Amino acid sequence: MRTPTTTSSRSPVVHGVPQGSVLGQILFLLYVADLLKLIKRHQLVPHAYADDIQIYGFCRPNSVNCLADRVSACIDEVSSWMRSNRLQDNPSNTEVLWCSSSRRQHQIPTSPVRIGSTYVLPVTSVRDLGLYIDCDVSLQTHVTATVRSCFAALWQIRSVRWCLPRHALLSLICALVVSKVDYCFSVLAGVSRQLLYKLQSILNAAARLVLRSKRITPLLRELQWLQVSERITFRLCILTHRCLNGSAPAYLAEIISLTTDVERGRHLRSSTTTTTLVVPPVQRSTLGDRAFPVAAPRAWNSLPTSLRTVSSLVLFRHQLKTFLFVHSFTDIH
Repeated sequence: MRTPTTTSSRSPVVHGVPQGSVLGQILFLLYVADLLKLIKRHQLVPHAYADDIQIYGFCRPNSVNCLADRVSACIDEVSSWMRSNRLQDNPSNTEVLWCSSSRRQHQIPTSPVRIGSTYVLPVTSVRDLGLYIDCDVSLQTHVTATVRSCFAALWQIRSVRWCLPRHALLSLICALVVSKVDYCFSVLAGVSRQLLYKLQSILNAAARLVLRSKRITPLLRELQWLQVSERITFRLCILTHRCLNGSAPAYLAEIISLTTDVERGRHLRSSTTTTTLVVPPVQRSTLGDRAFPVAAPRAWNSLPTSLRTVSSLVLFRHQLKTFLFVHSFTDIH
């Protein structure tokens, strides 16, 4: 292959970020960094992923109108900032979601929220990076969509299973079915048993398709598949390990803390050796227990000390799966 001897002429980039460049993502984040500060000035919380920006706010039920007005004013300023920086917003793709506990669903406003020059009606669920969030944070919509998608994939795989060897069939199911079940599994901590059963039915059907048997427990044991509850604990503990070792996002690592950090001022003798995490108190167990600052420490503290002290992520994953696998099938005969 001959090396080209000519190059294209250079052209200065005056506005925007070059599309497709290696540094494009970082440069774009730097380009819109002021936008996040603008949102925080309105006492709102921004969350950005590339060009997808979300704005969060919190209030009591009797202050929803004030929060809606604050969000509208913030978006007005965001739109003005984007126009001045040669960016374009898209109100037609904007969604509004009010979240509350199931007991306060009747207090959720149904009136439209002004987004720029348009009015957007609140929805009951939104799709955020492949995860469906319900207004009552039950994740029922996400589980229903996952079950529908996975069983549709299993139906297609079933039609060709006779011409595939077992290892190829297993690889196909792991890629098209199990990966969908495991997606965003850490947010499913504390969901209802009914939803866990629906997700478990996917793994059971996939295991029967691979090994062609009706007894599900031996199939899961042979495939070395964790059950759904243990899979959630696995994802939570992996994310917690990353938080403690500096490889997780800062906004997650900052909301969990070791008991040694809290007890350091008390000069306790045991505080120099403990590896447990602080479990903060919650006012409402229905939603508070499912939050990451509560669910993650509880899952982490349930692990043996020898496992919590493993520093290598690869070794921790292996030992954690072994521990949860033994725990999952010890009492099942």
